[in-house]
Amino acid sequence: MKELLKRFATEYAIAEEKLDGREDDQSSIHYPAVFVFIGDKVSDAIEPIMEIHDKKWDNSAGVMYVHVASEGGAGNDHSLKPTDGHSTNHSGVQSSMDRDDKSTTQSRLTRFELPRPTEGSGNTGVGIGESADTSTSTSTSTSTSTSTSTGVNTNGAKSLRKDLYTSFYENERHLFELNRALRQVSHNISDFGRMYSSFDRIHLTFITRVDDPLNVFLPEISLLAKSIFSQSFKSVQMDLYGLISEKEVEAFGHSHSVGVAFLRELEYMQQSDYTFSANLHVTEDGISIPVTHAPSPLFELAYLLSDKNERGISLFDNMQDNYEIICHVNLLKNRKRKDVQQQSSNRNYNNMSFKSNIKSESGREGFVSAGFSKVKRPNQSIALAVLYHFYRQMITRMKNGVQLTNKGKLAFFGIDPQAISNRVKALMPDEDKIEEMTGIMMHQTSFNALKRLTLHEAEHEVYGDGCETYFRNNYVTEIQARLDDIKIGDELSLSVKKQMNERPEIGFFQVAEWSDELDQSGSVMSDLRSTIRETSNELESAKAELAQCYLSIVEEQSFSRLPLMDKHNLRSFIRYLLDTVYRRKRHILQLETELKLHQRVEAELSHMHKHYRQQAEQMERLEETLRVAALESIRTADDYIGQNIMEYYEVVTEDVVRDIEAKRGTSVFFEDRYLGSITGLLDVGMDHLVERLIHICRNNILTAEPFAQTFEEELLRRANVTIDYSNKQVLSKDDLFKKLYRTLEDHAAINVRLLDYTQEHRYEEKYFFGDAESEFIRYSLGADETSRIYKLGYVHEKRSSGVEKLNLMGGFHIEDLMYYRNGKMYYETYLKNGYEFHGLDPSLLSELR
Repeated sequence: MKELLKRFATEYAIAEEKLDGREDDQSSIHYPAVFVFIGDKVSDAIEPIMEIHDKKWDNSAGVMYVHVASEGGAGNDHSLKPTDGHSTNHSGVQSSMDRDDKSTTQSRLTRFELPRPTEGSGNTGVGIGESADTSTSTSTSTSTSTSTSTGVNTNGAKSLRKDLYTSFYENERHLFELNRALRQVSHNISDFGRMYSSFDRIHLTFITRVDDPLNVFLPEISLLAKSIFSQSFKSVQMDLYGLISEKEVEAFGHSHSVGVAFLRELEYMQQSDYTFSANLHVTEDGISIPVTHAPSPLFELAYLLSDKNERGISLFDNMQDNYEIICHVNLLKNRKRKDVQQQSSNRNYNNMSFKSNIKSESGREGFVSAGFSKVKRPNQSIALAVLYHFYRQMITRMKNGVQLTNKGKLAFFGIDPQAISNRVKALMPDEDKIEEMTGIMMHQTSFNALKRLTLHEAEHEVYGDGCETYFRNNYVTEIQARLDDIKIGDELSLSVKKQMNERPEIGFFQVAEWSDELDQSGSVMSDLRSTIRETSNELESAKAELAQCYLSIVEEQSFSRLPLMDKHNLRSFIRYLLDTVYRRKRHILQLETELKLHQRVEAELSHMHKHYRQQAEQMERLEETLRVAALESIRTADDYIGQNIMEYYEVVTEDVVRDIEAKRGTSVFFEDRYLGSITGLLDVGMDHLVERLIHICRNNILTAEPFAQTFEEELLRRANVTIDYSNKQVLSKDDLFKKLYRTLEDHAAINVRLLDYTQEHRYEEKYFFGDAESEFIRYSLGADETSRIYKLGYVHEKRSSGVEKLNLMGGFHIEDLMYYRNGKMYYETYLKNGYEFHGLDPSLLSELR
């Protein structure tokens, strides 16, 4: 059930967020882009980043991805094992323009496996990129097979990072395979020339976890890639994103040490006089060609993003915000501008200007971090809230479907007095059989011999047990046999189902209520039991009258008699006896039959009640399940963005339902094309009912006009839904925009912890992603305009579903990082204990700050 609801909410959210719907558009990147993921620990980032691109970029099918991992150590790229042991290409997620055409699927994700160090180098033979505290990943990526990485025993990896670096250079075949893999990616990009505005430049984005040993190859991989792509493009721009996990619990000491080692190397790579030269080009003939890097920083900009923000608060969704940052920064730098007139020059991002502003007066390069937030309709919460309220309204209609009198309820079950009476009469043998009793053989006697006897004595004198035997055989036994043939339960069940089909306004809520023996107000059980008592009393009275009749004297009875006519008088008495006594007995038998029928109906009705009560309880449990699901989803939304969802969408859903009912009839939702028979759905399974409810919500409720508002309109209406119209505290649009503006800013806190929040070289730029024509964007650009100390710009994307904000902050150095300062202690201690973390000569690095 939870999976079904989650899938519904997710599918609705995805459908709403598709930027090619409702006149929203997707952005395009101007130049080709390649994302290179280095290390096993960064495997989890590949699929989310691809998905963000596919959702937001209309030419995402031309974006290439490379994953450099250890042999068997990749986690979530789910790569196929390469036949040559080194590299492989496999199909990735298709873009919006290709996902419906299987034949156009292109190879987008290339995995290159780096060798593990040889035995004796300190490697334990498990995933290189994983520490002992790294859990096995189970998420799905773009390929068909999975591989899991277990932890590394850090006690046996004293020189793992250094050994990896050394082993890479010892086998030229690995370099050749890396050359071949990168060349193949370069060729693949050329297949997508039609998707890009220009092929003059290519953007290379390198992503790694700072504590992953495989980033020891970062200069080699990045410069080889730059060299290969330079053969096809006039300019190659490279950026680095170092992801920091500050939530290590088990192997925090070794993990921190590796992270600090990488940060020291990164600081060295970003120096203005950094140079590099190595024989990285390897031809198919084994000939090596040097790759050199002239004095300059290795990367245009180096971004450091943590899973804790600058306030020290852990990110709610771990690294997901950082993945959004990576994609939005790339779009900021490499966007195809569709509406140039929308942006003035001072609103645009300028990479050279940003680089200049984050450089210290001494010329030392600064690092960059960022924060990201977005405000949009909480579509998943809305979908679940609407589903709950729609279901609740259907429940209300089912409970209040019809009001009948007790007589009408009995008639619904087919057990009203007239129906039972007719049924009993149909069961009773023909009354003429009593007339036939006159043919029973009599004993020889005279009327004079009977006249002083009681009727009972006289009957036995004349017939012995003959009359009783005849009555038993022709009445009692026959009626019992007929009663035994009646399946009251089946008849009652069929009757109720037939009535429910003919009268859809009556459902199992009514049946359960009307058959509830504990409910004395609306149940028919009290009427039924009252009838049983009355019948029982009438039966006892009839038996008493019969007994009294049997005791009366023959000569005291009123029947035709003639003097001296003994035979005549005897025949007259016999007719009187049979008519008086056995018609009474037949009446008693009829009352007994009616009593038995009522008692069996009572028992079957009680049994039926359990069945329909169970269905009613199922429906009530489902109502609670849907309510809890909606509330849980709302709790995951921002406190402000998620406010009043239940209250607002209760009103909206009810209005939409009433509008549909007004157009198509009050019972429209219980027709076969909508819900149909609820009982039938429950008999098949609760999931079938939920699927039908979801189908109606998706196609008839959520598509209504009130759900097609811009996010500002929706939020404003929702914010005021609980306020009376006469209340002067109604939230104005300006007040709403102020809160939205503050919410976006608060949630876009920089995702890195620094020792000093306002460090010396802090430089900030902030950008909105949204519709430049929207009132909120116009408000935001003007807010605090005279007092702000940062550059504020925007990226125009035609959309009504929400707005996003990217905060950029640069100018800090590695010694400003809390992660570096905390890890330096472990790094120094591990070095003293014989650990070696660097592939390059440590003397090239700056002294520990």
